[in-house]
Amino acid sequence: MKEMVPSPPPPLVHNQFESVRELFSRHVVPSYGRFNLALSHGTGTHVFDVAGRRYLDLGGGIAVCCLGHAHPAITEALAAQSRKLLHVSNLYYTEPQGRLAAELVRRLGAGKVFFCNSGAEANEGLFKLARKFGNDEGRFEILTATNSFHGRTLAGIAATGQDKVKKGFEPMTPGFRHIPYNDLAAARAALSPATVAILIEGIQGEGGVAPATPEYLLGLRALCDEKRLLLLLDGVQDGHYRTGRFQSFQRILEGRPEAGGFLPDGLSMAKALGGGFPMGAFWVRAPFADLLGPGTHATTFGGTPLACAVALKVLEVIERERLDENVRKLGEWLLRELKRLAETYPSVVRDARGLGFLLGLELAGKEEIPAFAAEEKPAAIQFTNRMHQAGVLVVPAGARVIRLLPPLNLKPLEAGEGISKIEEVIKSLA
Repeated sequence: MKEMVPSPPPPLVHNQFESVRELFSRHVVPSYGRFNLALSHGTGTHVFDVAGRRYLDLGGGIAVCCLGHAHPAITEALAAQSRKLLHVSNLYYTEPQGRLAAELVRRLGAGKVFFCNSGAEANEGLFKLARKFGNDEGRFEILTATNSFHGRTLAGIAATGQDKVKKGFEPMTPGFRHIPYNDLAAARAALSPATVAILIEGIQGEGGVAPATPEYLLGLRALCDEKRLLLLLDGVQDGHYRTGRFQSFQRILEGRPEAGGFLPDGLSMAKALGGGFPMGAFWVRAPFADLLGPGTHATTFGGTPLACAVALKVLEVIERERLDENVRKLGEWLLRELKRLAETYPSVVRDARGLGFLLGLELAGKEEIPAFAAEEKPAAIQFTNRMHQAGVLVVPAGARVIRLLPPLNLKPLEAGEGISKIEEVIKSLA
């Protein structure tokens, strides 16, 4: 298949960075703390800024671009479907939506899927599912974990276990309480007569790359069964083969005989689902799959023929090229290398952790790294800026953690280049 790399828009290429930034300053709501980069185009695992400089993209649009940039299969799927049917409302049936739902169910278990536009919307669907489940008994409360992240809607920030996302938006939407992550006893102790569900991430991404333990997942399933609660998983960032299995809980529970048949009751998806085309979804386990009947939940753009055609093509490529195996093999190598850096440069790096292509490098505190001490910005931001100077994109998580979220088709040579650049930056700080 001939690679189709789209040409960047001519006006953008010829503008300098300051011109692009001025457009944003004048016309874009300043809700993001943006890095000083203006990107124009990409191909494979690389992106280019408006000055033509190349960057190895180990951030993947925050776990979105699972096949990299300008992948020809996605381009062709978009073009082919756009010639047939872009959008009709969900008042009608379309084959791509039904086929995609079937593919997702096949990878999870008996149940049904609702399509939406983002991870935040997918989690909103899970909140509504839980409310509907407990409504007749007056149960509505959802327990979520400290350091979790579940989106930027009003309910999403109430569910999120990080105070920084809540500031300025009080009072919080009621019905959420936070419990320590990976602490089964704390979950049991926190239950109240109003509790209807427990929602966690298999691996906390924004919270610093913290995987759930097998014991925690199995214990939550048993607790929810005992107390007739829904067990809900947020798979927005850690799902879609990022750990080497379709969903992170499948990877975490590998090799555990007692985990046979383990399933959550609901699971949210987005990010890599469309490989860069915006879409989200949530899956509901069979006993509860019809709770949200006609009139209870809806969307205008969720599950369009265009979005579903792209998502189907993404799954096809992942399976055909066995990218799950690539994630497992290369991810294990990357983690070993990151752990080596932590052992070699303990004054700069405290720890390395994660699974597959969701990896975290925990830095020392800003005050402990002399080159960072004079600036107000957290260590993670300063380190990310230095990686940009070295020609690599990474993603900060909190004040001290750097995330690697590369495309699933990352090549060994590219992984090696990334580790070399990371080590160069660490050496300069040690």
